[in-house]
Amino acid sequence: MLVFVTVGSTKFDALVQATISEPVLTALHTKGFVQVVLQRGNSILDPDCGASTQDSLTTRKAGVDIEAWKFKPSIQDEIERADLVISHAGSGTILDVLRSGKPLIVVPNPTLMDNHQKELALQLDRLGHLRATSVDDLPKTIGSFDANALVPFPAFDGSKFRRLVDEMMGFTDM
Repeated sequence: MLVFVTVGSTKFDALVQATISEPVLTALHTKGFVQVVLQRGNSILDPDCGASTQDSLTTRKAGVDIEAWKFKPSIQDEIERADLVISHAGSGTILDVLRSGKPLIVVPNPTLMDNHQKELALQLDRLGHLRATSVDDLPKTIGSFDANALVPFPAFDGSKFRRLVDEMMGFTDM
């Protein structure tokens, strides 16, 4: 099984380092995961963690194969291949993952200027669509994570937006 981890385009060193730490890898391996694909963005990788180029890394640790890279034109293929996604709590990434029907654990980045990631993550956790956690609690969250307990995210309905715009513009039928 494969887990895809993404930090988006920002720098989230704490999540990147946690992802390749023994406690997280052990928790993942215990749950049956054998491969981690890590999109690290501008975060720094520990230079001692394996064979790497400036932009990518491949290694094996705690029974898990790790592939890490900075950026690709799209992460949608990685989301589709994944059995679990662990992500920063960026709204675009969250929507992409939830719309693809993949189980999701989000980790808000506490170094950002405002609390929007944490607020979004906690609300979607309350609704049951994902699990929100902190970097420190990530191993425990993985250990107790049950993808079957998640509430499916509603499908996109573009007609709602169209109706709203029509109403605002006065194009509704009388």
